[in-house]
Amino acid sequence: MDESVVVSPDWLAANRDRPDIRPVDVRDAWEFDAIGHVPGAASIPFDSYRDDSDADRGTLPGADAFASLLSAAGIGPGDTLVAYDDTHGVFAARLYLTALEYGHDDVRLLNGDYSAWSREYETTTAATEFEATNYEPHPLDREESPLVGREAVEAARERDALLVDTRERDEFAEAHLPGAVRFDWREAVDDETRRLLSEGDLEGLLESHGITRDQDIVLYCNTARRISHTYVVLRALGYEDVAVYEGSLTEWIAMDGEIETGAS
Repeated sequence: MDESVVVSPDWLAANRDRPDIRPVDVRDAWEFDAIGHVPGAASIPFDSYRDDSDADRGTLPGADAFASLLSAAGIGPGDTLVAYDDTHGVFAARLYLTALEYGHDDVRLLNGDYSAWSREYETTTAATEFEATNYEPHPLDREESPLVGREAVEAARERDALLVDTRERDEFAEAHLPGAVRFDWREAVDDETRRLLSEGDLEGLLESHGITRDQDIVLYCNTARRISHTYVVLRALGYEDVAVYEGSLTEWIAMDGEIETGAS
């Protein structure tokens, strides 16, 4: 699996003394303080990089707001961010996608989560102080960005792109985009180890759902959190033609988009 996208706890342990390696903990602040965290990690809670004015859809916070978070955490544009949570990586994947969208060159997901790290490596509750930076974001332009809007999804349907719904079966049965296939993001994670399945197992799993690397893929869920995890998985496997419908089903239904019902 591509280590420029996903890294193991072993990799982080071997590299975390490098000044450019910056673990980023996206759990709630109380978890960071009371339960513990990876030594040297910065706390950037998940709710802080969601748009407060658009809470229902959970859209991105805006480039300047995100840059302020990174500045306060002492992060510079040349740093390697390693995002983690304690929820199998789904919230950390959202930080991955957010940082990517705002032009951070090197951001990675910790394979596993805080629990996976703490089984093998040191944790701490000690506070870490960072010297603030003046982080300047460089948002991707439309051609570079993996994020797409409703019009692009309509165009994707016209060209028979593969729409992938990353939600649970009951949600899919209640409403989904016409023609979508369902791939629950949690299927990619081993519950016991809390890490992603092996590369071979992931490839086989995706193929069993009809998802292959030669396809034009558009991901959606409800509020763009779960698709972030699947996006990272596909990117780590080398899938190239993958788009993320940022508004997801919440926006689609609000704009009277056509839906289907029934289980996959």
